[in-house]
Amino acid sequence: MHLRIQTRLQIRDSLHGVSICTSSPGLFPNCRIISFSKDSRKRLSGSLVDLEDDCIKLSLSQQVQITVETYPHYCGTDWTQVYTAPGCANKDLQNNVADCITGKLLYRVNPMEKSVTINVTEMREGHNYNLRLCHAKGYTCASTGPLTVIKKEDTIKSTTLSYSRLVPCLCIEGWSAVLDAHRVRVCPFRQHVEELWTGITFDPIEATLSWQPSCPVTARITLCQKQKYGDCIDLPHTSHNVTRQKVKYTDVESHPQLCMKFSMNSEDWIRCPFDDRRFTAWEMSRHPEGAVLLSSPGPGIFSVESCEVESVVPPRACQFTQNYTVKVEKLASVKVPLPTELCHRAFCLQVRRQDVRYSTTLVHCFDPILQTDLITSVNPTWIIVPAGVLLALVILTSLMLYIWLTVHQRRTQTQGIGLCSYEKQKDCARECVVAALHCKSTPLEGIFVNSPQNRNNEKANLLSD
Repeated sequence: MHLRIQTRLQIRDSLHGVSICTSSPGLFPNCRIISFSKDSRKRLSGSLVDLEDDCIKLSLSQQVQITVETYPHYCGTDWTQVYTAPGCANKDLQNNVADCITGKLLYRVNPMEKSVTINVTEMREGHNYNLRLCHAKGYTCASTGPLTVIKKEDTIKSTTLSYSRLVPCLCIEGWSAVLDAHRVRVCPFRQHVEELWTGITFDPIEATLSWQPSCPVTARITLCQKQKYGDCIDLPHTSHNVTRQKVKYTDVESHPQLCMKFSMNSEDWIRCPFDDRRFTAWEMSRHPEGAVLLSSPGPGIFSVESCEVESVVPPRACQFTQNYTVKVEKLASVKVPLPTELCHRAFCLQVRRQDVRYSTTLVHCFDPILQTDLITSVNPTWIIVPAGVLLALVILTSLMLYIWLTVHQRRTQTQGIGLCSYEKQKDCARECVVAALHCKSTPLEGIFVNSPQNRNNEKANLLSD
């Protein structure tokens, strides 16, 4: 590139020429003089003349100070201006200056394989081309994997790069394989903020919970306690506004309900690092005799506050008054020292671990139970004897039913039941023909007239059967 300077001046006999000087930071000044001949000075004396010079060389984005003055120099006859040359962002330079040719990148994402296929067009001729995936951090970009080179002789200018996570600052960067080549950077994943909220770490020795953004981000980080229906209540004095710095919480209770809330652009994301089988929390249980036991997988000091309620379903708010301090050793259970009157009433306990800085506050409610002496004074024979009598009656009834069914079945097999059919006759209004009873042992055949004597005999036969 060359810098073109145009100026207008009035020619005089005493004016021998014009001096043009350029200077840049870190470079020596460069001056040249454009002289006027004696004949031209006489011929053009008193006339306005336009002067143009385009012999000053410039590099990309160079800042140069230009000074134009008469020769010889006269007071008030100089002109100075600072000029910055365009860089490769200029579209004309991108297509015409070799150093600005960076190539164009076309990409296709494959989420299943976690890869990006990149095609390069309009790359600089006669040179190899470099490609990489990186995390952009301002003007720099930190590589996330190895550098891939597309050879200048390759007919297909394409390659596939793998990524681990799609985060907003993940970019594709390409440049010609020459010294100090300008680069093209494409960052197509700026909307993928979901993956930013990973990488939470916990140091169990120092009880330190920490998180550092993998990309520059403007967000607010808060510790919160997760509720039953998905809400997460912020813990006081735990909010931090972050961009790049690491967030650290020291002296944290590793409770499954203790979570981190990430807020960005009016959206919240909840991550619970202790909601894992590797982490176990303290528990409260009710002993059959009415006592409340507090057990913990590790040593701890707990604050327990109690209150009496009318019902635990649904639980009603109550004013916690009595406070207890309970110390629990590792893998041990400790009885909470409650007043005797609470053992047979509905009550709630508010529990919080005191020996850590950041902890959860939980409320446990218990139903009333029967008195201990009523439970222990029951005689076991009162239950065993009635149960034995009932079992004997069931067995006896079953046996008698079995015998009756067996006898009835045998009698049915040895006898037949006859049917009497009555048919009216035309001439005899009160006569009836009765079919004979068929017996396998003593078969009988005949016709019986329906008379009182025969009816008595029939009843006798039926009764004898």
